[in-house]
Amino acid sequence: MLVEHSHGLPEDGKTVAPQLKKPMDLQHRLRLVASIERISNTFEYELLFLNVLEGSTVTSTLTRRPFVILALVLAPFSAALAQENVPAVTLKVFVDRADAIYHAGEAATFSIEALRGDQALPEGNVVCVFSRDGWKPQSPQTVALKDGKGTLTGKLDEPGFLMLKATLGKTSALAAAAYDPLQLKPSLSVPEDFDEFWSAQKAALAKVLVKSTLTSVTPPAKGIEAFDVQVDCLGKPVSGYYGRPLDAKPKSLPAILFVHGAGVRSANLASTHWAANEGGMLALDINAHGIPNGKPAEFYTDLAAGDLKDYRSVGRQNREECYFTGMFLRLIRAIDFLAEQPEWDGKTMIVYGSSQGGFQALAAAGLDSRVTFICAGVPAGCDHTGIAVNRINGWPKIVPNDDQGKPDAAVLQASRYIDCVNFATRARCKGAAVTVGFIDTTCPPTGVYVAYNALPVPKEIHADVLAGHTNTPGASKFMQEAAFKHVRAMK
Repeated sequence: MLVEHSHGLPEDGKTVAPQLKKPMDLQHRLRLVASIERISNTFEYELLFLNVLEGSTVTSTLTRRPFVILALVLAPFSAALAQENVPAVTLKVFVDRADAIYHAGEAATFSIEALRGDQALPEGNVVCVFSRDGWKPQSPQTVALKDGKGTLTGKLDEPGFLMLKATLGKTSALAAAAYDPLQLKPSLSVPEDFDEFWSAQKAALAKVLVKSTLTSVTPPAKGIEAFDVQVDCLGKPVSGYYGRPLDAKPKSLPAILFVHGAGVRSANLASTHWAANEGGMLALDINAHGIPNGKPAEFYTDLAAGDLKDYRSVGRQNREECYFTGMFLRLIRAIDFLAEQPEWDGKTMIVYGSSQGGFQALAAAGLDSRVTFICAGVPAGCDHTGIAVNRINGWPKIVPNDDQGKPDAAVLQASRYIDCVNFATRARCKGAAVTVGFIDTTCPPTGVYVAYNALPVPKEIHADVLAGHTNTPGASKFMQEAAFKHVRAMK
């Protein structure tokens, strides 16, 4: 038995390791780890080891050098645990409705489950923080687990997303409850000169001839041919890979434009395999920056660290110089290229992308009447001005706060001309397929629903209740099937 003294060390000053009469079984080990984690979380100075030493309870009160003594006392137990290969803790949080949708004022119950391996964690304190979709977190609350389970209730009194972040030690998990998401409204109205501004931009683009250069490349599928394509544009060119079926007849094929998420990379040659789908399509995949394709990886990493570093903020104080203005003009020019192909059927034009690609898809719908359908997965660029009404805004988080903690006025104003919400109001396509993740902290669902709700066209949204910023298999299938369905409907 360990002899206790006021300073927490044996009289001779040596460390005495507790002697275990028999190996700890799994339940004893779990209880020990739970106790250690509880101490770590709360920084208490009392160690409680239950049923570890000869089935008894040993309590040691640390009054001096607490963290040094803690390490000394726990050292032999840490070694024992390492030898036993105790599994890591996993944490899961979910709400009490499968679709996670509630009406304002209704209570949502969040369930928390903790496992070590495949067994419930006997006990532990989970730190829980509510927020409005990650915006302005509330004060932390502690939920004590019993047999690995605990619950916490919250609610919102208006449309929005109530998010819970639960943390146990170094493990965290998220869940969210959606409150009347189809009632979420834009933070600000569309600028009065929004259409005038974009008409002027498109008029300037129209003065540049649609001159393209095609270089043959090895296609990713049989029955098609593929090309690196460069198309003249205002500023940087459209740069991508273009695929079409062999021996296609004039005016026979629908067209699809693939656009990219954030980052710096080549266009994706593999996307041209869509040229073999649905009896044949014209498939164009463009990179987001008008840069060369097919270069070594270092070429793109150097650009990302150099000329294109933090491109999302370039020119953000001026709507004409904003980086995304040029990106969206390349969208229009890519559609110009597809529309000039003799094989295009003249009636089917799909724009397909996720994240920043979803941003571009919504922009294309609002800027170009030739677009007949969009697939926008977890779209970025939604409701930049949410910050002006005390609401979260997602990537690219283009609007910073000034020295007084208020949104930068010039950037806020410029951002309204590149906002998915405002582009959505101008959409005239025949349909839209949008996806959203309820625990997406990059492109939060609040903004996604604001943009989705603003679409005045036939639309459908696929919600992944427990997904973050990703295309789940279900979301990918949803978008692909929506695109194919549109092609069939247009034939």
